[in-house]
Amino acid sequence: MEVAQTRHCSHYNNKQQILLVGEGDFSFSLCLARAFGSATNITATSLDTRDELVMKYTNANQNVEELERLGCTVVHGVNVHSMNRDSRVARVYDRIIFNFPHAGQHQEVVRGFLSSARDMVNWDGGEIHVTHKTAYPFSSWNISGLGSEIGLFLDNEMDFDSWQYPGYSNKRGSGSDSNSSFPVGKSSTFMFKRYRFS
Repeated sequence: MEVAQTRHCSHYNNKQQILLVGEGDFSFSLCLARAFGSATNITATSLDTRDELVMKYTNANQNVEELERLGCTVVHGVNVHSMNRDSRVARVYDRIIFNFPHAGQHQEVVRGFLSSARDMVNWDGGEIHVTHKTAYPFSSWNISGLGSEIGLFLDNEMDFDSWQYPGYSNKRGSGSDSNSSFPVGKSSTFMFKRYRFS
């Protein structure tokens, strides 16, 4: 079993069915795929269309092409609020990952994602991961509270350091500087699981 060579290695491996949403230039998905040596267990998605990706992100096209060569299922135009009803991606996953929902977006984006992901995560040990800044004012988003509102419990919270994911480049995602990175600063990955009765 191949595992990602990061401190999160116990959380991501090639035996898990992994869904990534809200990808920018798909560099996080590609980091995992390279660590596994394959991407046949990964479904990587973006809200952007393929054409929009190419216009916004310098490396998006080559990243997606490499992912597809490694066996990744790449799907564009996926809305995190309705993905549980999107036949292209709606199935059961062991890990569902949303990294850095855009700072300009409201908590409703995260709430909608968690609600949709809850219907798609494996009952048996499946986890929903949201990586987000935790310093003020981002701490006011209360990510753990958003999860509990919809029947998820916070199983773990781990510090996020982008150097643990070689090749990953976070993106602003909107505006004229959408291709630029932003300082991650103090950030955490919030790891949710379903309550058995939810």
